[in-house]
Amino acid sequence: MIEQRHLYGWADPVFYESPGETRAGGREFTAAVRDLPQGWTRTRRGVWTVLRPPAGSLPDQGWKIHVSAVREDADDTVTAVSDYCTAHGLAHKFLGDADLYELFNAKYMPRQGSGKLITVYPSDEAELERTLHGLDAVLGGRSGPHVLTDLRWNAGPLHVRYGAFREQYLVDERGHRVPAVARPDGTLVPDERKPGRYAPDWVDVPAFLTERKPASGEGLRAYGYYVLRALHFSNGGGVYLAERMSDGHQLVLKEARPGAGLDSRGRDAVARLEREGWALERLADVEGVPRLYDRFTVGGHHFLAMEYVGGEMLWLWLATYHPLLFSGSGQAEEAAYVDRAMALADRVEQLVDALHARGVVFGDLHPGNILVAEDGRISLIDFEAAFAADEPEGRSALGAQGFLAPDGIHGPAVDHYALAALRAWFLLPLNRLAALSPGRELDWVAAAGRRFGHLLAPGVLDRITARLTPPRPSDAAGARPVPPRRAELRRRREELLGRPCEVDLGGPDTDWDAVRRSLATGILATATPHRQDRLFPGDSEQFTADGACFAHGAAGVLWALDAAGQGRFPQHEEWLLDQVRRGLHPVPGFYTGLHGTAHVLAGFGHDKEALELVEQADANVDRLRDPGLFRGMAGVGLNLVSLARHYGDDRLLGRAAALAERVMALIDDPTLPGAPGTAQAGLMRGWSGPALFLLRLYEATGDERHLDRAVRAVGLDLAGCVPQSNGSLQVADRGIRTLAYLDVGSGGIALVADELLEHRDDPALADAVSGIRHACQAEFVVEPHLLNGRSGLMAVVSRLAHRDAKGGARAAVELHLERLAWHALSYRGHLAFAGEQSYRLSSDLATGAAGVLLGITAAIDGTAPFLPFFGPRPVPAAGR
Repeated sequence: MIEQRHLYGWADPVFYESPGETRAGGREFTAAVRDLPQGWTRTRRGVWTVLRPPAGSLPDQGWKIHVSAVREDADDTVTAVSDYCTAHGLAHKFLGDADLYELFNAKYMPRQGSGKLITVYPSDEAELERTLHGLDAVLGGRSGPHVLTDLRWNAGPLHVRYGAFREQYLVDERGHRVPAVARPDGTLVPDERKPGRYAPDWVDVPAFLTERKPASGEGLRAYGYYVLRALHFSNGGGVYLAERMSDGHQLVLKEARPGAGLDSRGRDAVARLEREGWALERLADVEGVPRLYDRFTVGGHHFLAMEYVGGEMLWLWLATYHPLLFSGSGQAEEAAYVDRAMALADRVEQLVDALHARGVVFGDLHPGNILVAEDGRISLIDFEAAFAADEPEGRSALGAQGFLAPDGIHGPAVDHYALAALRAWFLLPLNRLAALSPGRELDWVAAAGRRFGHLLAPGVLDRITARLTPPRPSDAAGARPVPPRRAELRRRREELLGRPCEVDLGGPDTDWDAVRRSLATGILATATPHRQDRLFPGDSEQFTADGACFAHGAAGVLWALDAAGQGRFPQHEEWLLDQVRRGLHPVPGFYTGLHGTAHVLAGFGHDKEALELVEQADANVDRLRDPGLFRGMAGVGLNLVSLARHYGDDRLLGRAAALAERVMALIDDPTLPGAPGTAQAGLMRGWSGPALFLLRLYEATGDERHLDRAVRAVGLDLAGCVPQSNGSLQVADRGIRTLAYLDVGSGGIALVADELLEHRDDPALADAVSGIRHACQAEFVVEPHLLNGRSGLMAVVSRLAHRDAKGGARAAVELHLERLAWHALSYRGHLAFAGEQSYRLSSDLATGAAGVLLGITAAIDGTAPFLPFFGPRPVPAAGR
């Protein structure tokens, strides 16, 4: 999710990091550093500064007060509220500095936390009422963004919600660890933090709390608009498809919440909406720009009513037509695509030129803000980053990875840079890597030239290169100085990522043993054994799971290093054992919890700890309703079967068989609660994971019922696949794209189908495997990872090569290996790869370097395991 990337990508420019991890040098609030009254304690807990009185205790849950503030008043508000709380003996917490407040109130942050600057903990309802009146008097009607999950008190910055005071969690039916509150009988239930849900259904709302309704569909009707559906949400507000009640005309309503959705210059959503209104007025009657119909305010939220523009986002167009996304395309298809893509780029440039002629710079040009109609007409949407062409040092405070112009470029040249990046993106959409490798733009252009240069008009590549070349320092003279924090982040990024890589990828003479050693060395160089929260930096999900788990934590990385022949590392295994002794989250799932860690420890000979984790997991296995492999019953069951064989323990096998009954009930009736449905078809979250579990249980017990249901389960996943024009077979994902990945996608389905074909002669299944293998041979893949990228596809093709008598699969593996060079980065001179969305480096198995290492190893020797529970295939896949 974009919110997770921004939250955990703020503190460090290279790895995902907890925003509370680096607080030195921040603009600390006065109340965070001044002397406290006698007996009070002040502690730091993550991003929060917590103040407690000398005596008294609080209940585990109750009514809490959240105080919001606008950016300019944040420090004064913290001081005023903290003064009141210390005078009245009230425990409270606040975000520790202004940088953190601006982060949590930024545009691309989770909406449920928007505006929360301070939390106050009254001990009971009487104290709640006194405190609300007292704070209301102290704050004097100051403004603050509405906390969406809360009930607003009067019209000021005070908000109220019933929830947990003490952190407590439960594991829900989908295998997620979620915040919890206790019902009156003591049963824990999820503490739901959703807009408008400020109290559980069993809690009586005190009479003194009166609700002031926020902007809503009812309020909009008073202005003559009926909301049909939400198109998009951000921290700054929503975008809605609406109907004008006077004539039934459909249009778009764009909402801006005051004080919320800050950009990098501290401007809120209302300020940006005013910019958008200014731009649309100035661009009236320019074809390709939405018409502005109306401006109004409802419940304090500002709205623009504008034309609804049809068409699909440009990135969806590219996913539909780019020939390298489909194996088997030839030069004719490539030439036709290049001509069509460059014609679209020309139309975008013509539209941008029309904006500049009216004195408007768009400021945030990227494929998500460009719509293309069926007839090829181009439109631009989302003008909130626009600015006047003659604005001194004009540039946007928002921007997309790979399209935002570097420092020193301003005015119309901001759009010219994005146009050049867009042309390069049409050819090879690798722009996301810009977040980790500034200057890499020229490498994309060079790679695009090698692949498509013969199909481009003369001068196109030179023009792209000229516009993407970073300005010399002298050219940037007089530009706005870079803020100190941003300068420090840039310095760290250059220090860690700026050295040339010690190995080369992609050529016919590539030394793949050296490549794997470099990759393993780079992974080990990222280790932080002094930390308790994580050992290896991985995806942002490791901060909501734990640092030990298989997908994103130490267990998966250590398993991958061993499986890829790079060795065992006792000191890091000891870190993992220490985590087990301290206590892991009670999530049972394989990739996200205890069973994955137990599997790795058992394989390393740490039998006592492995079996203890299995016993701990049992407390929440019965709660699971998700049949999947990633965090559900199939992953638990597969590990139980594996450990039963490993230890010769029939009790573990019996527990697996009992779990299989629950899984088979869902296969027999996919409409039961918990069934994944076709939207998640694939190995990790669809029916193929349960099929693999039942297959392994059949091999252990000989019970034909398990094999029958395994075949049926794979059939359910195949029903979610659609054939492509080139004969490949891919999963239809939400009706907007097709996927072949290991996670959600057809590649993982083929792995299990291949295993089933060892037990059942099924021509239809064999045809499906062939079609899926073809899908996995595509030349271009956006990301390099194992579960949702090139490394997984490469490993699938390698594993399925034994079913390809013509040898095309082996050639495809060679091409995948060669094209890894498109994604390669350097960390301290060692080979490294970016994680999900290419926003930060990752070392983990699911999204990072450990998974790429497994994919390369599978491609090179064809027999190495790249996922648990799959045995080796005897035929090598690549002749290297």
